[in-house]
Amino acid sequence: MRRFENRTILVSAAADGLGLAIAERLSAEGGTVVALDRSDEAMTAARARPEADGIRFEKVDLMDPADITDTIARLEADGLRFDTLVNNAGGSLHTPRPFLEETDDHWKVVMDLNVAATVRLTRAILPHMLEKGFGRIVNLGSKAGRYGSLFTGANYVAAKGAVQSMTLQLAQEFGPSGITCNAVCPGAILTPRVERLLSERMSQAERDAAIAQIPMRRNGRVEDVASAVAFFAADEAGFITGQMLDVNGGQGMCS
Repeated sequence: MRRFENRTILVSAAADGLGLAIAERLSAEGGTVVALDRSDEAMTAARARPEADGIRFEKVDLMDPADITDTIARLEADGLRFDTLVNNAGGSLHTPRPFLEETDDHWKVVMDLNVAATVRLTRAILPHMLEKGFGRIVNLGSKAGRYGSLFTGANYVAAKGAVQSMTLQLAQEFGPSGITCNAVCPGAILTPRVERLLSERMSQAERDAAIAQIPMRRNGRVEDVASAVAFFAADEAGFITGQMLDVNGGQGMCS
C-alpha cells in the first residue's frame, strides 16, 4: 500500500523504539517522513537501517521551546509543510512510582516531555494543516492514562491523561478545518526502555502474572502500535476523530 504518498509527516522521538517503528511504517507506505530526536547515537543507528532509508532525521531537544521553534523554521525553509503529526515523545523518565516519593521536579520533567512538547509541536504544525484544509494529528496516549499503571507513577498517568483529554478538545476545535485528532493508547509494549523499567520494578513472577491477565497472553510489539497510528493517519480514517484506541491485547478490560 502507498497510503501516504504526497503526505509530509513529522514524528517526534523517532530514532528508536515506538517512534522509529511508526516512522518506518509511514515511510514504507510512501510518506515523506521527518523524524525528530535528541540522541545522536540513536539517530546514527537508525540511519543505518534499510527500513529507515528515506527518512530525514533531525536533532532537537523537545524540552527546549526555542529548539523546537528553530527546528520547525529550518524545516519550513526547506519547503516542508506538514499535514500529518505524530506526537510520540513521552515516558516516565524513570521517576519514582510511589506518589509520595515524587518531587515537584519529577512532575515537571514528565509533564514537560509528555504534555508541553506535544503542545508546542502541535501549535507549530497546525498552521500548515490549516493552510491545506487537511490534517492528521495522532497523539500517543497510554493505557496508564486510562486505567492507571502497575509500574509508573501518578505523574506519568496524569500526563498521559492530559494528552488524551487534549486530543478530544483538538478534535472538536479543528474538525471543521478538515483536521482529525486521535490518540493511540498502548499497554506495555516491549521496547528496550520498557523492558528495563519492567525489570527494575517487577519481579519475573509479577510480570508473568501481568501477562496472564492479558487476553492475548503477550506483551505488545512496536509493530502493533505502528499499525494503529497508520490507520488513524490514513485517508480511510477521515471520519474518525476524538477517539482513543487501546492497543493492549485486551488488558484494559481486565483492569
